[in-house]
Amino acid sequence: MIYRNWQGNKIPALGFGTYELDNAAAAKMVAEAAKIGYRHFDTAQMYHNEEGVGRGLKASGLARDDYFLTTKIWPDNFQSGDLQTSVVESLRKLDLDHVDLLLLHWPSEDISLSETIAALNEVKNLGMTHLIGVSNFPTVLVDKAINQTNIPLTVNQVEYHPYLSQAKILENVQSHDMLMTAYCPIARGAVLKDETLNGIGAKYGKSAVQVTLRWLMQQDGVMAIPKSGSPKNAAANFDIFDFELTDEEMTQISDLAKPDGRLIDPSFAPKWDEAA
Repeated sequence: MIYRNWQGNKIPALGFGTYELDNAAAAKMVAEAAKIGYRHFDTAQMYHNEEGVGRGLKASGLARDDYFLTTKIWPDNFQSGDLQTSVVESLRKLDLDHVDLLLLHWPSEDISLSETIAALNEVKNLGMTHLIGVSNFPTVLVDKAINQTNIPLTVNQVEYHPYLSQAKILENVQSHDMLMTAYCPIARGAVLKDETLNGIGAKYGKSAVQVTLRWLMQQDGVMAIPKSGSPKNAAANFDIFDFELTDEEMTQISDLAKPDGRLIDPSFAPKWDEAA
């Protein structure tokens, strides 16, 4: 496993995502992922599977200190009071007294960022989470959040894969001593048919997906949370620690980025940074 060290916290760089898994599937797959070797798990209020993730973690037999768990607060709960109550509810569903990382899932235009950041600071100070951060925040909003928080932000979780350059976001988070987590890291499976990725994979006896995840692991300060409903695929995604891409191959993969490479762009999305 590759780890990211952040202010004394050791975080597994490869995590297991649970988006689109219902409670039953999340319980099964989190327990399976733990058997495979995953020690970083990602959920969210909006996924409606925190209960299942909690059951899977209990079934895994892992001690609480042996895994890293992230959940995310949905913007409907960003008002002070609502936010704190929603985190209590998330912890009840997870059957835990704290998470390791708590993120604001998307920026909100309806609630002031200063109010939301203050509430996020409060739940951290109450011990409900060890670390705090944001998700889907463009650089201008990361800068604003940094200016308004009393507690350092650890992560900006964003869409990131070979077809979407996030050079500006990565440069921004690094300037703030933050990490970046890549969701949708295999571009909803688009990497599977990529000639460049398959060509590189053939050299190592690896798939295009494994090459993509390895590319992410070899970038400073980057983590990734591929999701899978299949134990076989989850195991394959984890089998990326026995080879290393060359600098030339890393560049070849980065060069696959396209101006229209973004896949996740809901109507409530913020104004994104232009792709570098």
